Amino acid sequence: MPSSRHIEGVVEMMLDATQRYTIPLTEKRLFGWHAALFPTGYSRPYSIEVGKYRTGKMQVVSGAMGKEKTHYEAVNPKLVKSEMDKFLDWFNNNNQLDPVIKAAIAHFWFIIIHPFDDGNERIGRAITDMLLARAESSGERFYSMSNQILVERKRYYEILQKEQHSTGNITEWLEWFLHCLKNAMLATEHTTTQRILRKAEFWKLHENTAINERQRTILNMLFDGFDGKLQSSKWAKITKVSADTALRDIKDLIKKGILQETEEGGRNTNYELADFVM
Repeated sequence: MPSSRHIEGVVEMMLDATQRYTIPLTEKRLFGWHAALFPTGYSRPYSIEVGKYRTGKMQVVSGAMGKEKTHYEAVNPKLVKSEMDKFLDWFNNNNQLDPVIKAAIAHFWFIIIHPFDDGNERIGRAITDMLLARAESSGERFYSMSNQILVERKRYYEILQKEQHSTGNITEWLEWFLHCLKNAMLATEHTTTQRILRKAEFWKLHENTAINERQRTILNMLFDGFDGKLQSSKWAKITKVSADTALRDIKDLIKKGILQETEEGGRNTNYELADFVM
């Protein structure tokens, strides 16, 4: 299971990518995302270069130890900086492309460069979601392209391996990406409808309940599909408040019957939405 700290890093990165989607993507911002993913400087038991571009060679592999399959070899480390400069200039200044097609190209380009020691796929998915948010002019989406890419990972690797050696024609990749996007929407259509209705019922029930903006943000995240378990430390990080303020927000919602502690117990207290009836 991923650690709480790891999940917080993913949440922090995805929130920044999708809620601040109009802000330019810069080297500094990417380094910040990478540092959030690896706050200890380690990926599993291995020390990695954090918050900077890699200086070593990189092969993308999958499979169990001893049965690894090499999918492709990334850009030479000496060229990473110059390639990323080109990528970021294109990302921030090319506005002629349809934003969905741009999302597909951006993901492919970033993964082919593979600029970091680890975490490239997660950052690549964040970049994709950032451009999809721009496409819709909204940070709120009920489908998850990131999750669908994980579901279709086998084909994802096959296409990447094939297209990296192409002569610049990435049509097959674009077709796969659009097909994956369609599947993401279809996969969540029923779930989304139920979730939207439940969320609407909740806010109708609490239209006269005093709820501050921090609480509203977290409650909407819980209805939209919160990544991992909700803890006071995660609340504090997402809403950028002190631990004491986060705990006061949570206790206030518990008192109002909106949140409750989970039954699993453990070292850290986890919270979830309490059941409600209209």
